[in-house]
Amino acid sequence: MSKKSGRKIAPAPMPKEIGVVDLIDNYFTAYNSARLREICHLLSREVFQEGVTVGVSLSGAMTPAGMGVAALAPLIRNGFIDWMISTGANLYHDIHFGLGFELFASSPFLDDIKLREEGTIRIYDITFGYDVLLETDAFIRKVLQAEEFQKRMGTAEFHYLLGKYVREVEKQLGVKHSSLLATAYECGVPIYTSSPGDSSIGMNVAAIALEGSQLVLDPALDVNETAAIAYCARESGTNQVEGKSAAVIIGGGSPKNFLLQTQPQLHEVLGLEERGHDYFVQVTDARPDTGGLSGATPSEAVSWGKVDPEELPSTIVCYTDSTIAVPIITAYAMNQCEPRQLKRLYDRRPEMMEKLITDFNKAKTKSPAEIPAAVANIAGDEPVATSPTGRLIPNL
Repeated sequence: MSKKSGRKIAPAPMPKEIGVVDLIDNYFTAYNSARLREICHLLSREVFQEGVTVGVSLSGAMTPAGMGVAALAPLIRNGFIDWMISTGANLYHDIHFGLGFELFASSPFLDDIKLREEGTIRIYDITFGYDVLLETDAFIRKVLQAEEFQKRMGTAEFHYLLGKYVREVEKQLGVKHSSLLATAYECGVPIYTSSPGDSSIGMNVAAIALEGSQLVLDPALDVNETAAIAYCARESGTNQVEGKSAAVIIGGGSPKNFLLQTQPQLHEVLGLEERGHDYFVQVTDARPDTGGLSGATPSEAVSWGKVDPEELPSTIVCYTDSTIAVPIITAYAMNQCEPRQLKRLYDRRPEMMEKLITDFNKAKTKSPAEIPAAVANIAGDEPVATSPTGRLIPNL
């Protein structure tokens, strides 16, 4: 009999009582269950270890399902998530829990016309009162009147301040389990939003602008800060420990790209390095063959310089519902990994930006590369500007 590669499948009857580690290690044998097992192993054995800076992108309606409080906040408190990029909607619905409002597990087959008449909101099989939206909106608008919000800022600072106020309400109400925003605030984990206007939070920011608010959310600050985090991830701060960067992607969409584009920002735009993230883990239900970013594979990301080509063995995609995968991943990691010391990257933003700016200015002094013939024909003898990487740019 020929020798087969891989791991032998040796099925055994499942016991009446079984722990999460035994379940995953011995019964997640093939297809996407095997990919989920591989993700659990990679995260617990390599990613959630010293020297790795872990960025998580979050899309899909995860927080209304309770995943922010139940699964992501514990990962933050144990030092397994160092920074995040989330849709604004996830952060908005996360605030409901911080304010003590109630959401309910229901049915996806309700009469939506009747729900509208009753003042009930439905997110597939989750329901809650329309007043939850109105009261959350009122809270956000009231908080944003504070003087500390009256300036131009990035979304990390914005969410940090918002998380501070949510945490104060949690204390006043005696909320037992902190929301994602409040937990990130306490742990110094910066949370960015790739599309700050695309949520009820952004809608309320726009509303108070009509009243004269000076708050402006600046995406350019976010692009540079996230690039600085990825850039400084190469330095672990510990002797003999190599610094690495991990991209853990829950869902897809704009947050996924915003997390991955940190590397092209560094090498393509700023001319600083070309390496890519060391780890790429994604849970998604999106197909790759439609050309959308949500389903784009790690190998495709290599062509953009988003993922280190030498680290392709450390890239895993599991095609499943995130509400299935994330609780399993959290349970496995909490069982198998010792908590890590909090990096508190929010507090280190000025330091990381200073390094990025310093090295960017040095990169601009590089010798110009030979101008491509096609560009030379356009430029002629006219003077040209020089990009950070030294390539000549025609004055068109």
